[in-house]
Amino acid sequence: MTTTLSAADLVLDTALIRKYDLFGPRYTSYPTADRFHDGFKAEHYVNAIIARNHSHAITPQPLSLYVHVPFCSTICYYCACNKVITKDHGRSAKYIRYVGREIGMVSAMIEGAPAVEQIHLGGGTPTFLARDEMSELMGMLRGAFNVAPDAEISIEVDPRKVDADTIAFLGKQGFNRISVGVQDFDPAVQKAINRIQSEEETRTVIDAARANGFVSVNTDLIYGLPNQTIAGYSATLDKVIDASPDRIALYSYAHVPHLFKPQRRIDLDAVPAPETKLGILALAIEKLGAAGYVYIGMDHFAKPTDELATAQAQRKLHRNFQGYSTKPDCDLLAFGISAIGKVGASYVGNVRTLDEYYERLDAHALPVLRGVELDADDLLRREVIQKLMCDFDLDFAAMDAKHGIRCTEYFAPDLAALAPLAVDGLADVDAKGIRVTPRGRLLVRTVAMQFDRYLREARDQARYSRVI
Repeated sequence: MTTTLSAADLVLDTALIRKYDLFGPRYTSYPTADRFHDGFKAEHYVNAIIARNHSHAITPQPLSLYVHVPFCSTICYYCACNKVITKDHGRSAKYIRYVGREIGMVSAMIEGAPAVEQIHLGGGTPTFLARDEMSELMGMLRGAFNVAPDAEISIEVDPRKVDADTIAFLGKQGFNRISVGVQDFDPAVQKAINRIQSEEETRTVIDAARANGFVSVNTDLIYGLPNQTIAGYSATLDKVIDASPDRIALYSYAHVPHLFKPQRRIDLDAVPAPETKLGILALAIEKLGAAGYVYIGMDHFAKPTDELATAQAQRKLHRNFQGYSTKPDCDLLAFGISAIGKVGASYVGNVRTLDEYYERLDAHALPVLRGVELDADDLLRREVIQKLMCDFDLDFAAMDAKHGIRCTEYFAPDLAALAPLAVDGLADVDAKGIRVTPRGRLLVRTVAMQFDRYLREARDQARYSRVI
């Protein structure tokens, strides 16, 4: 079956969504980041790199790079990112110097000059960096790694903080993909979340990106924010569709003030009721479908010509800590505070504060805080969850042949847990495999959760966001 599905063909079953809108992971990794532990040390990261060097000595596997730039000059109340709020631009100059140290330490261990096929700068606000700092950072990455001429180089941008000249500068630095934060154009919503942003300045950034050779423009939207209404969000969607981004990320607001203190400034009385939030989602799906967008998965939509849609059609879609990705074979090296990377059968997460980061690097130590080494069961379940999240199906015979197992026996408890979901029409399950239905695609996280051994053992779901 084809994995590509027009947004117009999605089935939004409100009764099923109410039934299964529980708390669950987003599966940007498996095991999920809450399973990482501080028993994973810098030496484990080094060992993972050594193992990678040995296993890919003849044909080095390509790499992706991520750099976390935590600085923001203002705070958005909804934000759940690790950030540093400051107007002191001198702090970023120091940070880039230390990121350079980490880049040097890690790159020195990588053998074989593997091609870097992806670079992503996230935050925070990466464009907080002064131009000389951005040039320095990109120069360090290119000097330390073998960046492919056709590499995907992307950056997250706050349209309130940049202009057309800045976008032109980023294009000259090699950036060719851009993600633009929008969230909502409704002034009442913007005031409630402390993010005043006009349609004009947003369009300026999008138009400048196209004029300077960026091949893909993504816009981020959030539904479930205070003061949102169906009518107000309809107007926002019309404006976004008119801007014609290549990709649209439609995130559900997750209110977790015990984890992210700025969310305590959100007025819960102004947050839309569940029925309204579901109505906003239904409206968004309807409008994006009418505009010709393909449903990639979870909260991502793309034009049929975009790389994400192409990768999905070719069954080459992948999920990592930046969400859906087009490079399934790349290990991810991550730099900066709170950055999370993947090398082979290990995940590694950095320290979360600037002081810890500087202290570790001053001691010539990698700034590793935690991580996890995957066992054989983890690797198998990671593949199953990836296939469900990206391809929306799982072929038992292919898995059996590849791993020397019998899926129906190995995953017997998981398939038993999946059975009620199949009865409700979220998935078709037979002797050949699993197929997530159009009715179940919005709830694919719920389907994937049935194969999460850690959830089955602990059922500690309160730390996660809701599925919808």
